[in-house]
Amino acid sequence: MQDYIMQFIISIIIVIVGLVMGSFSNVCIYRLPRNESIISPGSHCPRCHKPIKFYDNIPLLSYLILKGKCRHCGKPIHPQYPIVELATGLIYLALYLFYGLQPITIVYMFLCSVLIIIGLIDLKERIIPDVLSVPLIIVGFVLSFFLRNLSPIDSLLGILTGGGSLLIIAVLGTYLFKKEAMGGGDVKLAAMLGAFLGWQLILLSLFLGFFLGAFVGVIIMITTKGKSDIIPFGPFIALGALISIFWGNTIIHWYFMI
Repeated sequence: MQDYIMQFIISIIIVIVGLVMGSFSNVCIYRLPRNESIISPGSHCPRCHKPIKFYDNIPLLSYLILKGKCRHCGKPIHPQYPIVELATGLIYLALYLFYGLQPITIVYMFLCSVLIIIGLIDLKERIIPDVLSVPLIIVGFVLSFFLRNLSPIDSLLGILTGGGSLLIIAVLGTYLFKKEAMGGGDVKLAAMLGAFLGWQLILLSLFLGFFLGAFVGVIIMITTKGKSDIIPFGPFIALGALISIFWGNTIIHWYFMI
């Protein structure tokens, strides 16, 4: 009975941490594409620019209390904010329940937050900030020396496989179609994920990303009669990586058992 109570308490703490990290992710999603500091100034309304008091900045709860509107100007707060906070909290909880409380769980929590930030920035702004992807290639490789789930060799192969495969596609696509076929941000994102996931899971992530991207792309083309813009690939790479983090090894094992 005590074990269940302890697990419940830990779960609540992890959800709260996830909500807070989701709130910070929203700051990054808004400010990084604008080359603004994610530390200073403090949180403020993007419309009236009035500072947000701490009691109006409680993740998820403040949004509900304020009924989705700024206390000062009364303008609606974008629903992205509570959605990102709630999604991050739930993903953190799922990671804890799936992996337990161990170092790889903390690493994956951090990685999932980065994926949410990158995915939404790319979806909205069509860019993947180098300030996120490039340094994390090194971070992922360094962490592989301390994690049981990933060896340095596997991490290095993941970097080369992830970044290299998309780089080849980018070069060949540009040569064949005479226009950019793959953004440099996607290549760096794949290399970064390879550093954290290893070569097998990054290949699976990219495969899932291509599949999901093509599926959504076909639906969009049908519904818009081919008039839609090209959709960014980053969010689908992120989604493929998220699936791989939870079920990648199971999928790979199932594939080789066929």
